Amino acid sequence: MKNTASLFGQKHSNRDYSKEKYWGKNQFNSSFPASLVAYMSSKGISPVYLQMDKENKIRHEYISGTDLLGIDPLSDDAYYNFEAGFFPFEKYYYSDTEKKEHIDLVMQDLKRDIPVCGLEVKLTALPDNTTARQSNDQYSCEIVVRPPTICFLACSICKHYDSDEGKNKLRNMLLTIPKINHWEEASEVAPHYAKIKAAVMKIASDMADAQTPLIMQPVWKTQGKLMRLADDCLDVFVWSNLATLLMCCAGDKDSLAGEINRFQRALIWVYLMLLDFVNYGQFDYIRIVKQHSYGNANDKAFALPGKQSHSFLTCPELTHPRIKKGEIKNIILGGGQNFLSPERRFDAVLVASPDLFEMPEG
Repeated sequence: MKNTASLFGQKHSNRDYSKEKYWGKNQFNSSFPASLVAYMSSKGISPVYLQMDKENKIRHEYISGTDLLGIDPLSDDAYYNFEAGFFPFEKYYYSDTEKKEHIDLVMQDLKRDIPVCGLEVKLTALPDNTTARQSNDQYSCEIVVRPPTICFLACSICKHYDSDEGKNKLRNMLLTIPKINHWEEASEVAPHYAKIKAAVMKIASDMADAQTPLIMQPVWKTQGKLMRLADDCLDVFVWSNLATLLMCCAGDKDSLAGEINRFQRALIWVYLMLLDFVNYGQFDYIRIVKQHSYGNANDKAFALPGKQSHSFLTCPELTHPRIKKGEIKNIILGGGQNFLSPERRFDAVLVASPDLFEMPEG
């Protein structure tokens, strides 16, 4: 009997992996990571969880697959809903088009008929071009953050302060900067950036005990710049909402006087979204992004190269990912690899490595 193409653990999903169209580059980059988490969970391996402490510094812990997804990844009640709306966030923002943003993965609890988590998924190569010539312990990944991720980040903060008392507390922390009449003008905003950042980071410190997962970042490791997988090739990192906020601060010292770079802009977006929330109960996500570009394109919020992400991610799991390449055949099942097209680097390296699905585990 011929096996049907599938991915480990996904008993219920809005993607039918028996059909080739669900193995395209966009689908695979979120569906494979979800099954990687399920597989790791089945082996008792928890993703590395990046959080922010009360001093606004990164700390590493671990988060189980169940705590990450809000439900046991292997449960009969777990529904993997990709590129879906996450309604717990949707009440906090609007736009003139009334278009709601889709988040990469929404986990549903079928028994309770509720969404239990919403995560952005970023499958990243290890090492990237900025670290490939470094020693193994200096390898890291480029992370590209899109504007919708900043929207979801702001929503997660709004959710924490969603009460009259919470909004008043949030308002008091926000209203600590001088009045700015023209927020769309970099020359007016840049002189006050330090105070804007201080206000946002004070908010982060205040809710440090209530941070939640936001970005799931699986890494796949190659042998330096070669298109061959390393033996220890897969692991998963998770960024909390506040760790993601710290990522926005990573490049805020690189701007010229009177200018606002992409990293600073992302933090300003968060500030403006929160300010609208306390004043009006919602924020206009599209307007804030469009009107406050500060001379930068809006295709992405920012990109953090490996040389900068290393200080966030560095740990034994980054140097030696815990899932071996011989285990990939336990995640991609029923010949699913034959549906892949070499359109993206990870797809390409799997297509070029058919032996992965024949070799014994190592």
